[in-house]
Amino acid sequence: MAAQAVQDGAFSTVPYPNPEEAAAFALAIEQGQQIGATLLLATDPDADRLGVAVWNGDRYELLTGNQLGALLLHYLMVTKQHNGTLPANGIVVKTIVTAELGAKIAERFGVVTENTLTGFKYIAEKIAQYEITGEKTYVFGYEESYGYLIEPFVRDKDAVQVTLKVAEMAALYALQGKTLLEQLDKLYQEFGYYQETLISQVFAGKNGQAEMQAILQRLREQMPTEISGIRVQRIEDYLTGKAVLANGEIEALTLPKENVLKFILVDDTWIAVRPSGTEPKCKFYIGVVDSTLEAAQVKLEKVKEAMLSVIK
Repeated sequence: MAAQAVQDGAFSTVPYPNPEEAAAFALAIEQGQQIGATLLLATDPDADRLGVAVWNGDRYELLTGNQLGALLLHYLMVTKQHNGTLPANGIVVKTIVTAELGAKIAERFGVVTENTLTGFKYIAEKIAQYEITGEKTYVFGYEESYGYLIEPFVRDKDAVQVTLKVAEMAALYALQGKTLLEQLDKLYQEFGYYQETLISQVFAGKNGQAEMQAILQRLREQMPTEISGIRVQRIEDYLTGKAVLANGEIEALTLPKENVLKFILVDDTWIAVRPSGTEPKCKFYIGVVDSTLEAAQVKLEKVKEAMLSVIK
């Protein structure tokens, strides 16, 4: 759009130039409604993150990073399979705080998924590793914070190439009489209704870091056996490099050590607790799945309430 086609280091047309923020779409939504656009695309200033908003017949609905990642992954799998280019040793790489819907989709196509710590540099390391060993062939990598990479000639998330793929994907579905939202619902119907949320809690003041670390320490010393009435099946402690199973067995984790805890419940609900190393902020990532959207949303809210009680 014309107002955002001029270089402006102050980014005066948006309150914050990050497509993760709904407010970044304000001007695009205004002009999109004027011209009848069905799809809005927004990148951040260095064009590594991509946000997408889809017209649902009444308003623009913003896709989450997890939702767009699942759509892209499925589209890539289908087109590669159709073209005969889906590798037998294909691999998808995502972070430990990214939703599991993508892994389920990849599994359906015989492609394995590997988790990394948060940060696209870890995905890039995996790309380099498998280029050297030839053990796996990279197919797609993404993280919930709106970062995606299709072709690995770039070693970071790349909104430029992904923007083209999203436009292509949306155009094909439009020819089939579907929007991206309708395709997403089709995936939910097939694989389950996956829903996610993020609690970002700020611990202000000189005691902020200490309070944040105390929560992590308390969780380690008093490992919960259930959360929101759902039994905990596995606890992954990336600081100690160990996973503790419900039966008491201990498994080694292969990822680098980082102060992160992840709780995996028997119904595939998961919670990851990750404190910031640079600011007094702790992030609680939550993911659930159920047979209907309503049931998944109710479950998500209950787990969220349970984790909020942990923060207090």
